[in-house]
Amino acid sequence: MARKLIIIGGVAGGASAAARARRLSEEAEIIIFERDRFISFANCGLPYHIGGEIKERDALLVQTPESMNARFNLDIRIQTEILAIDPVQQTVQARELNSGREYQESYDDLILSPGARPFVPPIPGIPNDKTFTLRNIPDMDRIIRTIHMDAPKSAVVIGGGFIGVEMAEALVQQNIETSLIELSNQIMAPVDPEMAVPLHEELRRHGVRLMLGQSVESMDVQDNALHLTLQNGNTVTTDLLILAIGVKPDTTLANNAGLEIGPRGGILVNERMETSVPHIYAVGDAIEVKDFISQEPALVPLAGPANRQGRIAADNIFGRQSQYGNTQGTAICKVFNYAVAATGSNEKALRRRGARYEKIYVHGADHATYYPGAKTIAFKLLFDPNDGRILGAQAVGEKGVDKRIDVMATMIRAGMTVFDMEEAELCYAPPFGSAKDVINQAGFVASNVIRGDHLICQPGELMDNAQDMLILDVRNADEVSACGEIEHAVNIPLPTLRQQLDQLPKDRTIVVYCAVGLRGYVAYRMLCQHGFKVKNLTGGYRSYQMFKHIGR
Repeated sequence: MARKLIIIGGVAGGASAAARARRLSEEAEIIIFERDRFISFANCGLPYHIGGEIKERDALLVQTPESMNARFNLDIRIQTEILAIDPVQQTVQARELNSGREYQESYDDLILSPGARPFVPPIPGIPNDKTFTLRNIPDMDRIIRTIHMDAPKSAVVIGGGFIGVEMAEALVQQNIETSLIELSNQIMAPVDPEMAVPLHEELRRHGVRLMLGQSVESMDVQDNALHLTLQNGNTVTTDLLILAIGVKPDTTLANNAGLEIGPRGGILVNERMETSVPHIYAVGDAIEVKDFISQEPALVPLAGPANRQGRIAADNIFGRQSQYGNTQGTAICKVFNYAVAATGSNEKALRRRGARYEKIYVHGADHATYYPGAKTIAFKLLFDPNDGRILGAQAVGEKGVDKRIDVMATMIRAGMTVFDMEEAELCYAPPFGSAKDVINQAGFVASNVIRGDHLICQPGELMDNAQDMLILDVRNADEVSACGEIEHAVNIPLPTLRQQLDQLPKDRTIVVYCAVGLRGYVAYRMLCQHGFKVKNLTGGYRSYQMFKHIGR
């Protein structure tokens, strides 16, 4: 007898599960319930349609109910809400939103893909007709309609995550004066504070008023404008407000059906995507996953993992033995002309867990510098100082960021080490890369640290203990004049260093630095072999500047 599968919710997880289920069973009865009118859409593309980069609204519709039914022979019931799940009787209670008709539908297996809801904080003055969230196409349509009809001159975005940053860019592209308010000292929480500094500068270069370390305490509409009172007592007036503070797993149905909820607030599932109740699976933004590095519970609302989870749930329902391999959190975001990407654990998470780690920075070009158009990538690598296991990586730059983090995500998944990064054989031709790629460079530095060939000084360590060290700048004098210097640094350019060794003390630690760390390492090796106590500032002056501007 053919199995009857009900899927609650479409988009990445639910739609992927339905397509995979049909590929595995032509006989199965597959029903998708979707509260909205849209069964499979590119929710990551919503801000780009608002900003005008994606011109056609229909381009966001990955599949319509009609096209998906034609291809996969699915029973798709849009604008139908599931009110309750009865795990004992294996039925769901459905209600058609247009007619109000309620009915029951039985199932052999059920996949929950309800997604997540935007988090709306309990700020006095919410809701109001000038405040919006962005999670689906109707949300997008409301924002676009407001922009076209009300022609707002100003907008405020609350929240500096993916949606918040993308919406700030979209509003600027619509010629709306935009402010971004973020409670933390940085935007883009997946990366560490120093790596967000270039992003802050990029936002400001494009006219975004960035307010870090601030929150909105209350708001009210007066004279057709929204007045926001901030934590510091200041007031901001705006025509439009976008709430992008984050999302919460939608667990209402799961809770009411008695499914176990995890410690982070998501639906608890095992590696087969099975919930605590037989014949009920869950996928996507509503579930709790395990972090690949720490093996701790995590909420990671990303489309790629949701697609894989939907496929795995369908596999297991139809007799395949598939397991989910946990989540690395690999992600990227466009910030005007920059990209920021990360994979694995960041330093904040490692520190919070009390994990053992080391970090290094390199600043390399995306391709050979002698070929026109090369751009610098700021790259941070986190690794185990004993065995070299890669724990995480972050990158910021104008070009080539995605390639490097994709490579690092693959290496982490494969259990590779910084020693493998040394040996990584990557594409090289002048327009595309360098003979020693940024990946290789980071591997060389990290491996030398583990081998004991390279003692490094972290920028934060230098800032805290500068008075105890001699700071040696080995850049050329014209670089120092053009770029600035670390306070109290002694400048001896690298080409003349051997001739001036007698000017340096052997009873103090010398911290040597250059622009990005490479010449500093050459100087470090020279000084070591002449009997000096020396460390090299990892990432050089560029990393120091990033640390110096944290929270600005």
